[in-house]
Amino acid sequence: MEFNKIIRGAKREVNDVESVNAILDAGFLCHIAFQHKGQPMIIPTAYGRKGNEIYLHGSTKNFMLNQILDGQTICISVTHLDGIVLARTLFDTGVNYRSTILFGKVVLVEDENERIEGMKIITENVIKGRWSEVNLGTEPQLKATMVVKFTIEKASAKIRMGAPMGDENVKNEVWSGEIPLALKALQPIQDSKFGVEMEISESVMNYFEKNQ
Repeated sequence: MEFNKIIRGAKREVNDVESVNAILDAGFLCHIAFQHKGQPMIIPTAYGRKGNEIYLHGSTKNFMLNQILDGQTICISVTHLDGIVLARTLFDTGVNYRSTILFGKVVLVEDENERIEGMKIITENVIKGRWSEVNLGTEPQLKATMVVKFTIEKASAKIRMGAPMGDENVKNEVWSGEIPLALKALQPIQDSKFGVEMEISESVMNYFEKNQ
């Protein structure tokens, strides 16, 4: 993995493999930027990471997946918003965040064992333990699912945390500080269409308890 030099906000640069992986592993939603007939496009999707590779999946008719298999270099972005930073001036107001930008190419996963493994990596990245609790799907459903693999060729990462900066000499008496933000899991709601009350599965309860 090579690292792109950050010019704007260089003091927030955290260009190392461990930081990039930590940002990726902290979530499961990314945005993918690509080109289609000269038109820039960006689409959100779930992902899973293994080493230097990102797995994506969707229908075999998925527009984005079919487009990014044409050999173009695509860009994947992951951002976590951690807080609103309120300074004594609007100029110094901002946010705390962790973000990484990745560049690379995508290939179709054709080996069946790796294809299933890619689905498992994505599933376990969304909610750990769910893979072993439910059926994978029917044979037609599996055949209709495409898995692709993105290799990280270049990356950059930035982190901003802490209090406002740059307003140290401002004398107005206005409250300044940070409003921390966090993704929170609410009480799980059972699907009511089956008409049977069931105990919450282990993977769901673990996720809920960890992210309250």
